[in-house]
Amino acid sequence: MLENLCTLPLSADVFTTALHPSEPLLTVGLTNGRVKTFRLPAVSASEDNDDDDDDASKASKAKASANGGRSPGESGRGTIDTVWQTRRHKGSCRTLAYSYDGSAMYSAGTDGLVKHFSPEDGRVISKMAIPARSGEPDGPSMLHALNPQALLLGCDSGALHLIDLRDGAPNQKPAQTHVPHDDYISAIVAMPPTAESTSGVPKQWITTGGTTLAATDWRKGVMRQSDDQEDELLCATFVPGLGPKKNRNNGMVAVGTSTGVVTLWDRGAWDDQQERIVVDQARGGGESIDALALVPAELGWGKKMIVAVGDGTLRVVDLVRRKQDSEPGSVLRHDDAEAAVSVAFDCHNRLISAGGRTVKVWQELSELQGGDSEEDEDEDDDSDDEGDGAGGSGKRAAGSDEDDDSDDDGDSDDSDRPKKRGKRRKFAKKPKKPSEFSFPGL
Repeated sequence: MLENLCTLPLSADVFTTALHPSEPLLTVGLTNGRVKTFRLPAVSASEDNDDDDDDASKASKAKASANGGRSPGESGRGTIDTVWQTRRHKGSCRTLAYSYDGSAMYSAGTDGLVKHFSPEDGRVISKMAIPARSGEPDGPSMLHALNPQALLLGCDSGALHLIDLRDGAPNQKPAQTHVPHDDYISAIVAMPPTAESTSGVPKQWITTGGTTLAATDWRKGVMRQSDDQEDELLCATFVPGLGPKKNRNNGMVAVGTSTGVVTLWDRGAWDDQQERIVVDQARGGGESIDALALVPAELGWGKKMIVAVGDGTLRVVDLVRRKQDSEPGSVLRHDDAEAAVSVAFDCHNRLISAGGRTVKVWQELSELQGGDSEEDEDEDDDSDDEGDGAGGSGKRAAGSDEDDDSDDDGDSDDSDRPKKRGKRRKFAKKPKKPSEFSFPGL
C-alpha cells in the first residue's frame, strides 16, 4: 500500500492546501494568514535523454547513477524546498486554488479578499472584495477553477459566485451569483464535459452545503437541489467509470458525511443518494469524513478512494465492493490527535495529507521496495543474515519554516482566527526547526 516518506511541520494549523496540476508544487494556507509553496522532489529523471550533454544534465545523471539509476525523488535523497512564503491575509487563509492550467493562483481569507498572484514567487497581481450578504461580511469557504474562463467561490452564507477570468484576472464583481445552499459550501466538484461538448471543459458542477447537494450550470443556474439528507455533507469527489449497469461511463459523485458514511450519487440523479458505504461505525454515528481523494488509475488499485476520518486515520475504501479495504496497510494514520483536513494525489501519484500543523507525503510501498539496490536485495535474499532491514523507516521529521519574510501586501494583524468547525480543527504541538530536509525512501 502506501508508506509515509516524510512529515513536514508547519508554523501554524493548516486550513487549506492546493497542488499544482502538472508540477510537484504544494501550497498551504495557514490559520495565521500565511501562504507557503513547497517544491517536492521529482520522481522521474528527464536527464535520461542521451542527447542532452549540458553540465546540469551530466550532474543529474551522476546523481541518478549514484542512487542506483533513480532520480533523487525516487531514491528518497531529494529535498522539499520552500519556494516562497508570505503573509497573504489578515486573519486566516481559508481556501486556495491553482488556475485551470496552473499558471496562476488564487486565495481567499477572513479579511474578505480574493487575491490573484503568481505561483512562481507569490507576487500579488490583483485583488477583489468578496460580496457581502445582507450587509454583513461573508467568509469564503471554497475556491475552485472550473475552467480557463471561470473561478468559483463558495461562501459561509451558502452563496456561490462565478468570477469571470477571460480578461486574465478576476473581475471586481462576480459575473453570476447563486445560492444553492442555506449553509456554508463545503465542496465544489466539476462535472467532466460530455461527449457532446464542443469546448471540452467543465461547465457544470456539484456543490455540497449543510445537509444538501446541488447541481448548477453556468448558463442555467441552479438546476437541482437534493432532498435533505439529515446528515452534514462535508466533502465530495467525482468517480468516473461507475454508475448503473447499463451505463458505467455515467460516473458517480462520492460524498463524505459527518457520521462516518460515504454516500454515492449517480450523475444526473441528484434528488437523493443511491448507496451508502459505512466507513466508521459507532452508536450515534461514527467519526466525520473530512476529505476524499480518488486513487489514480496509474497505481493499478482499481476503483478505490482515500478517506480522511476524524480520528486522524486515512482509510482505503473499495468503491466497487462498496466497503472499506481489509488488506494489511489499508488503514494509515496522519496524526494521533489531528484529523487530515485535505488529502490529494500530486502529479507523481504521491498522496499528500495535511492537518493540524503537519503535512505528510506518502508513496506506494511496492515502488519503494522495488527500487532497492542489488546489495540490499542480496541481503534480503540471505535469510541467515541479521540485516538491519532495508525496510527501516529512514524518515526524517523536518523543522518548521521561519516566518521571517515581510508581506508584500502590507498585512500585519495576527489576531483574527476563525472559530473551528465541528471536529475539523484542534490545536497541535509546536513543531521543531529548520526549513528544509532530505528524506530517504521517496
